Amino acid sequence: MTGILSLGLHPSALDYNRYPGLDEKTLTARIAAGEADLREAGFDIVPCQVSADPDEAEAKVRECVAAHPVRVVMIGAGLRMAAEHTLLFERIVNLLAASVPGIVFCFNTSPETTVDALRRGARPHD
Repeated sequence: MTGILSLGLHPSALDYNRYPGLDEKTLTARIAAGEADLREAGFDIVPCQVSADPDEAEAKVRECVAAHPVRVVMIGAGLRMAAEHTLLFERIVNLLAASVPGIVFCFNTSPETTVDALRRGARPHD
């Protein structure tokens, strides 16, 4: 079965000063709950949390994609919405477009909106 790459910044890579009321423990729990919701909804996900370093992140994405065939990627808000991660986001998108022809991109606004984002671009167990 071809999976869905659930791609986001590792919770340790965020600057929590920018997110009042959020900390690494809380975000980690929200991500885990979101992944459980995805599996319960029937999606075959491949979790891939990356560092903020573009070279390290690119290597991690290559590793995740090599280990598990994917056809859809859901890129989390933390990776694409902060201006300081623009280069990282750009490199990841270009890497995936080049290495997984025809990949479908989905975007959430929080871990809690991931199922809805994937329903727009994929069906469970496709």
